[in-house]
Amino acid sequence: MRTGLGRLLSIAIALAGVLPATGVAAEGLPFSVRTLHFDTVVGPNDDTHCDVVGDLYTPAIATAATPAPAVLTTNGFGGSKDDQQAMAEALAQRGYVVLSYSGLGFGGSACKIELDDPDWDGKAGSQLVSFLGGTKTATDGTRLDDVRLDGPGDPRVGMIGGSYGGHIQYAVAGQDPRVDTIVPIITWNDLAYSLTPNNADLTSGVTSSTPGVAKYQWAVLFTALGIADGLQNIQADPTRDLSTCPNFDDRVCPGVLQAAATGQPSAQTLALLRHASVSTYVKRIKIPTLLLQGEADTLFNLDESVATYTSLRRLGTPVKLVWQSWGHSSSTPAPGELGDGNGGYSPVDADGSPTAEGRVVEQWLGHYLQDAPDAPALDFSYFRDWVPYSGDAAPAYGHADAYPAGTSRRWMLSGTGTLATDKRDVSRGSASLITPPAGAPTSVTEISALSQDVPLLDVPGTYAQYTSAPLLGDTDVVGAPKVHVKVSALAAGSPTLFLKIQDVAPDGTVTQPGRLVAPIRPASLVAPVEVTLPALVHRFAAGHRIRLVIAGSDAAYRGSPVPAAVTIATSQADPGLLTLPVVG
Repeated sequence: MRTGLGRLLSIAIALAGVLPATGVAAEGLPFSVRTLHFDTVVGPNDDTHCDVVGDLYTPAIATAATPAPAVLTTNGFGGSKDDQQAMAEALAQRGYVVLSYSGLGFGGSACKIELDDPDWDGKAGSQLVSFLGGTKTATDGTRLDDVRLDGPGDPRVGMIGGSYGGHIQYAVAGQDPRVDTIVPIITWNDLAYSLTPNNADLTSGVTSSTPGVAKYQWAVLFTALGIADGLQNIQADPTRDLSTCPNFDDRVCPGVLQAAATGQPSAQTLALLRHASVSTYVKRIKIPTLLLQGEADTLFNLDESVATYTSLRRLGTPVKLVWQSWGHSSSTPAPGELGDGNGGYSPVDADGSPTAEGRVVEQWLGHYLQDAPDAPALDFSYFRDWVPYSGDAAPAYGHADAYPAGTSRRWMLSGTGTLATDKRDVSRGSASLITPPAGAPTSVTEISALSQDVPLLDVPGTYAQYTSAPLLGDTDVVGAPKVHVKVSALAAGSPTLFLKIQDVAPDGTVTQPGRLVAPIRPASLVAPVEVTLPALVHRFAAGHRIRLVIAGSDAAYRGSPVPAAVTIATSQADPGLLTLPVVG
């Protein structure tokens, strides 16, 4: 498994192979590449000029007489336009004009990092759409006439990209109706949930009415990446102020420090994060959307894609949802899942064999941009790592007409520390635990972005657990577990707790699918707490046991600074419940 900053710089392209900057693929169209700069005017008041640098890939067949559709793409966090080279080349070889650019604050583009905010990054991207439509020139005077138009100044254009380069598509498409389709990959729905999640008190999607728990390991890493990029490019952009909050919107650094100190975001931080989130303006996304989210992702987990998918379906927006094997926590696709021989999201692998995910993306872009007749199915598919296959990964994908798939199965929490399927087996009782002072890491599940191979740890006295009997048959879980639990606490305010699902093998070996954790900070403990855990795709094999763990801390998060004595009670009359979505 890849570790360190390299994952964050390459994950949006999924380890795509690198081809020469200009040339001809073995079985592709010839193309040319040139670097251009653009003066964009952005900000809430449209009064800030930002120089944006991009690479324009033009297939030889694209001319004023035979214009071609276009694709706009940009980098993941900490990257640059160069990260998209392999994918841009692959698309150019398939007849697309591609503009790959560095986002604001990254890779030679000016201004500060604004978290893909519509007023900043969205407006900059919209002006690049104008360039593709022939109504805006690059700073050297270049004006295009070789991009297919749907109307005057309206290019036939789609967007694709991952992570930070995934969410920008919402920021552009939400204000520019000229964009025809988007392919957001491993990105967020509500950035407040991504960085300060609360899996309780949900009002819609992943958005909670109560401030959540600081995901400080991921936050510190991204802050360091952004500052490093600013220092690296300060000479190219001397107007970039590195004094108050280096390379970031001035509100970011105080928000990070405040959350690190208290364990929760301020109202100002929540407003900043949500203004930069599609959850706030999802009603403006009306074009066909292909959502690809990673099953191996503790940064932007599967629940984020469910929130966006559900909202778009409710609005009548054409949307397809794919859960792939890889994500921010493990960036290596499964064999035959994603092509690496002809650039990112190739329908073939290096040896020429077909790939499952690349084929989905090519069909999507081909239909909505090149008028290919085969319309993609607007369904839900998910990668199953327990299915054996050879070559193309298509057999490992399960399918359903829509999310959610399958049916709910319930287990009841018993005072004996077990999960029961029959209410008669539930004993009245309670479990007690202590949440540590200052959010001390008494539980460990991962070192975010660096390793998911660390041993699982829960210090005795700081957690409660409930374990099922051995399963009589394979149990395939696809979707978000839910927990209904009665909690009381001796503390000032509600305690910070962390829920997780584990798989216990017959020999006692414990695994935690995706190393996923659900932090909660309930607004009230008067009524039972309802928790929606991060979705997972996992087979609990016959003979294995399902375990629910409720812990007082997690090393990847900044828990409550105030310790608490917590009691979890259950009885036959009012049992705690674990609900799992089971397919098959």
